[in-house]
Amino acid sequence: MGTVFDSVPAEPTEPTETTGPVAARPRRGRISSVEVLCAVLLVAILGQSWLRSVLDVPALRTGATVFVAVCVQALPFLVLGVLLSGAIAAFVPARALRRVLPRRQGAAVGVAGLAGVALPGCECASVPVARRLIGQGVAPAAALTFLLAAPAVNPVVLVATAVAFPGEPGMVLARFLGSLGTAVIMGWLWARWGRLEWIAERALRRLPEVAPGARWRTFTEIARADLVDAGGFLVLGALIAAAMNVLVPAEWFGVLGSQIVLGVLVMAVLAVVLALCSEADAFVVASLSALPLLPRLVFLVVGPAVDVKLVAMQAGTFGRSFAFRFAPVTFVVAVCCAVLAGVLVLGGVR
Repeated sequence: MGTVFDSVPAEPTEPTETTGPVAARPRRGRISSVEVLCAVLLVAILGQSWLRSVLDVPALRTGATVFVAVCVQALPFLVLGVLLSGAIAAFVPARALRRVLPRRQGAAVGVAGLAGVALPGCECASVPVARRLIGQGVAPAAALTFLLAAPAVNPVVLVATAVAFPGEPGMVLARFLGSLGTAVIMGWLWARWGRLEWIAERALRRLPEVAPGARWRTFTEIARADLVDAGGFLVLGALIAAAMNVLVPAEWFGVLGSQIVLGVLVMAVLAVVLALCSEADAFVVASLSALPLLPRLVFLVVGPAVDVKLVAMQAGTFGRSFAFRFAPVTFVVAVCCAVLAGVLVLGGVR
């Protein structure tokens, strides 16, 4: 019996080095973000004496210490994460996951959630991977489960969380359970109530596999693009963490700690707005040591599941009709799963 994917026309394959010659195009001279970063670093090195005299203020020194600490701790995990993401996109075909998924949707959702442990990727990479899975005939419920699980329950993220919270091993287990629960529940909800017409037709079309001769080029391009994008969000998150440690009075964090519902809601919304990479978010939220663990756990579970950049990518990939339904429900489910995991594993609201 045919499926809905059989009736959808295939996307034309773009010319590659295996399908035909590509006309050489003259490269226009333009300055990339990497070159800008190198220029900024060079200026900082040459003008370090002047910068030291200008920034010789206690509050700025404290903020700079927090900023550097967050970036230095998170950067190795960020690099490892984008390298794994690029390798999976280039060398692991979508059909490999499709083969191991059970035919029954409910069971396929559970397997897809656990596959996020073995096939890590950041949020930015999980959206096109889910798009490719759907284009290869994988049930949307399983593909969307993998979209939410891969950036949240993979070993890179869990090890980063353990390093960021060295005295709280329960945070790792609570984050794993909350994130996996979010992914699996959203997959089951889609299997029960989701409709294919909510997904844009372009996302249902079959995609060509990466040509064997272009895999290394694909790997380097995806890893570089993910590193630049995620690195920018890491710097932004580190700056905000430093500013909050310096500018926000400690009494405000005390209020969020004493009013736990308010603290949970504030950190959930902050996770959506900051849109940090899942390989680096634990180090940013760990610096907010005045907050109880439960609001910080909510931040770690909500962030990889739904944030402003993910909603924009989902709208562009699957259509606005999908994103405006999927994102709000994911937000509610992620908050509930994080709170439940925190209460069960961390022993309450501490």
